[in-house]
Amino acid sequence: MFLYKLLSFFFVASKKEEEEEDEDSQHDLSLYKRGDLLEVPRTLFTHFGIYLGDNRVAHLIPDILPVISNNKPAIAKMVTNNRLLLGVLAKVASVRVDSVDDFAYGSEILINRMDTVCSQPPLDGDEVAGRAETLVGSVTYSLMWYNCEHYVMYCRYGMAISYQTYQFCTAVRKIVCSRNCAYLTALCGAGAALYAGCVTSLTATLLVSFTIWMAA
Repeated sequence: MFLYKLLSFFFVASKKEEEEEDEDSQHDLSLYKRGDLLEVPRTLFTHFGIYLGDNRVAHLIPDILPVISNNKPAIAKMVTNNRLLLGVLAKVASVRVDSVDDFAYGSEILINRMDTVCSQPPLDGDEVAGRAETLVGSVTYSLMWYNCEHYVMYCRYGMAISYQTYQFCTAVRKIVCSRNCAYLTALCGAGAALYAGCVTSLTATLLVSFTIWMAA
């Protein structure tokens, strides 16, 4: 019951934000072609989508609202940051089609930037859009193994990979494998164990469990 109320609070807090939609598009739709890969900065990461034409973007996005409500009109509205972040934690997501403005969420849009990064040439635009449309619906979400970038990379290049995930893992590996970090961690762990005892053990257990849950 407490969790339900907490999630409802986040939904209500973002409801006003959802309702403030402008009927006129804030973006020049003539810049986009069917099959283009679009990306925008959103919260703590970059969000990706595939342009389908006619002011429609297919994108994989976490969303907690379908878990706590059957209100289809509300679910169909723009996914706010509160809904998105709680969806990441709950690992609930879907591939949905939104307008360009709802997808962009107030940010500027980059077009086909991945063409200069990926070694694989892009597929034909119609094939890219067709793949994106075929996958519309609920999906099994994983922050590390299947996120919005995996989805668009598969659609446009035929490879379900995520450069964001790779860069994050590389950075974490460098930090964790650092000799100085190992010494500091050991020292802090020994000190915490002496002064906090079982509290430290419980905290470490919860932290490790949460990390495994999000990485799965």
